[in-house]
Amino acid sequence: MKNLNAWIKREEGFTLIEMSLVLFIISALLLLFVPNLSGRQTDAADTGDEAIASVLQSQVDMYKMDKNEAPDSFGTMKTANYLTDKQLTKATEGFDLVNGVVKAKTETSLP
Repeated sequence: MKNLNAWIKREEGFTLIEMSLVLFIISALLLLFVPNLSGRQTDAADTGDEAIASVLQSQVDMYKMDKNEAPDSFGTMKTANYLTDKQLTKATEGFDLVNGVVKAKTETSLP
């Protein structure tokens, strides 16, 4: 019976200091990793934009070689089966076609 009472009174667990230390370490790690994750997403978006620009320029060059003239729009290239529907959507959203050269649209700032 004496051993049972001693076993019940013996409390095992974490102290407030130990819990505070663990929470501090977790917070510090989150502060280090979260900003890096958002930067990775931006890098991935930029790489994707560069890739679609490269594909569009290649398709424009192929159109020029086949037709001996530069296309006047991305729609013309879609009609001639040089672009897919997804490529056409991306092209019209983010790029301009000027004299056979694909250029990214620049965002204009409002006054």
